[in-house]
Amino acid sequence: MTLEVHVVTPEREVWSGQATEVIAHGVDGDVGILSGHAPLLVHLAVGPLQIQVEDGTWLKAVVDGGFLHVSTEEGSSRVDVLATNAQLETEIDVPAVTRRLEELRSTADGADDERVKTEIARAEARIALSDSR
Repeated sequence: MTLEVHVVTPEREVWSGQATEVIAHGVDGDVGILSGHAPLLVHLAVGPLQIQVEDGTWLKAVVDGGFLHVSTEEGSSRVDVLATNAQLETEIDVPAVTRRLEELRSTADGADDERVKTEIARAEARIALSDSR
């Protein structure tokens, strides 16, 4: 049995299809979803999202928060990832993200600005995902 998976942001549908497993990074830790999982709502943190598609390969993305919702209806499971922002691994411009991270770190200089800290976390998550290729 497979999962019906939809990854969406307010701007676009990032990916949808059938999968055998979904692994996401929630604010309380990582969660893995297989077919037949109980209904669940997870608050997502900035971090990786991994989807094992039917052929066994892994699709990787990074999400900038949001929610993961698991529902089961008539024996089939559906996973909706409602992300604030999401990028597939193949969409990440690593040199641009690296430059942006350097800029953010040089301007932060110990500043306690939450917006800057959040941007740094987002950039680091994209680079970490790209390093895992």
